[in-house]
Amino acid sequence: MSRFRNIAVLSVALSLSTAMWADFSYQQSTQVTGGSLLQMVKSLGAFSSSARKMGDPQLSTIYLKGNRMATVTAESIVIYDLDKETVTHVDLQKQTWYTMTFEQMRQNMEKFRAKMEKHQAAKSDTPTANVSFDVKVRNTGAKKTVSGLPTTEAILSMAMNAVNTSTQQAGAMAITNDMWMTPEISGYSELRAFQMRMAQKIAVNMGSGMDLSRMLVQNPGAVEAMADLAKEMHKLKGIPVYQVMRMGTTTDGKPIPAASEAPLPDNNGSQAPSGGEMAKKGAGSALSSALPFGGLGGFGRKKKTDDQAANQDQGANVAGKTQNAGPSILMETQTTSSSFSSAPVDTTHFDVPAGFKQINVPDTAF
Repeated sequence: MSRFRNIAVLSVALSLSTAMWADFSYQQSTQVTGGSLLQMVKSLGAFSSSARKMGDPQLSTIYLKGNRMATVTAESIVIYDLDKETVTHVDLQKQTWYTMTFEQMRQNMEKFRAKMEKHQAAKSDTPTANVSFDVKVRNTGAKKTVSGLPTTEAILSMAMNAVNTSTQQAGAMAITNDMWMTPEISGYSELRAFQMRMAQKIAVNMGSGMDLSRMLVQNPGAVEAMADLAKEMHKLKGIPVYQVMRMGTTTDGKPIPAASEAPLPDNNGSQAPSGGEMAKKGAGSALSSALPFGGLGGFGRKKKTDDQAANQDQGANVAGKTQNAGPSILMETQTTSSSFSSAPVDTTHFDVPAGFKQINVPDTAF
């Protein structure tokens, strides 16, 4: 009898804690503002309407109510339901939708991991690399007002450094996020609590026989990198209301400079391919050529012939200039958060619009 009484008390406690969760909503505007990828896509503007829109601001509204969160844009709605352990994707343009469970997410991610492992195993001529990770947070002390809120600057730098074991050529894929943090926003703690509950839910579902670090990065150092990231994130104080994130490559081991430290150069350290080059080479290879050493220190390329090696030696001075030119910025994005509100959120934001067609969960969804 006492066991049933304890269960009843626990149920009441859980229902009360759910009822005490306040509603919260805010808006985010994200815009691609520079980088070689933007230049490349703009070169396709004459052929694609979506390419012309790449540099336009993208507005999203985030609604939080209890154990549900919805992210709404002009093109889609994504609804997370922690009680049902589901994610619902709504395509507003095609007027279709599907719901995927956390377990289906796990299965699709496992399939993707296995496919990537098989692909890597098949590329026997791919040079091997020693890979290390570096994560740092710097609180600069700089201050400014953003959206009427007082903020201070914090810079998050992340890099995956690699050295080709055959050629000793080095390179790094890097991300620098320049964040302007405000001390506190009323109701934002609800969003943090939701994100923590969601992380716990997903971790439980993903933990069933699956090594996430292997899926994300096929390198043992990824585990240590995740621990370093968690440690560094504790240095962040407050809530980011304005962020400028840069992603690209470096060849000198230095991080990509933050937006406040260096303006984005006109050519971003590399020449964007023209529309004609895109048509000849295809988007993937053209993008690779826009980055130093074909992306990351030349990794992933097939072995060069003797003639190719000789030609490369003759162009060593040119390559040296590229190396010394500094980082190559693939993409720069700016994100501004605003319109924070603790007002009650209408439940209709978590509903699929009437008349939309339900479809099967895509195999590539996760």
